[in-house]
Amino acid sequence: MPITAALEAAQEAGLDLVEVAPQAQPPVCKIMDFGKYRFEEQKKKAAARKNAKQVELKEVKVRPNIDDHDYDVKMRAIHRFFEDGDKVKVTLRFRGREMAHTDIGIRLLERMRSELDQIAKVEQEPRFEGRQVVMVMSPRA
Repeated sequence: MPITAALEAAQEAGLDLVEVAPQAQPPVCKIMDFGKYRFEEQKKKAAARKNAKQVELKEVKVRPNIDDHDYDVKMRAIHRFFEDGDKVKVTLRFRGREMAHTDIGIRLLERMRSELDQIAKVEQEPRFEGRQVVMVMSPRA
């Protein structure tokens, strides 16, 4: 239909002529209320934003000589975080003379990494930041 005829039809109906698919050959237009159309698009975007989950960074703090039960409790928390789709930052803090035995802490982080290998990947390798070692893991898709 010619553009002039489409514009006349839209004016008679008291609506707007809106180009829907400009890349199509010939371009596709619709006769509609443009204000209402924009309002519906805003509502769709807002609903999509509301339903989108923000990935949070959860932090788990451990010490190098952690007891077995405490370790299990921390691992359960990490599993729960990964099930929720969150990333986990494992912070291993050394106090006092523990700095002389950093190898114990590194072994602990390696143990955590190997146990979580099935459900998570290391996003940031363990690295020293002063008196602590930080490792970031994210759930496998």
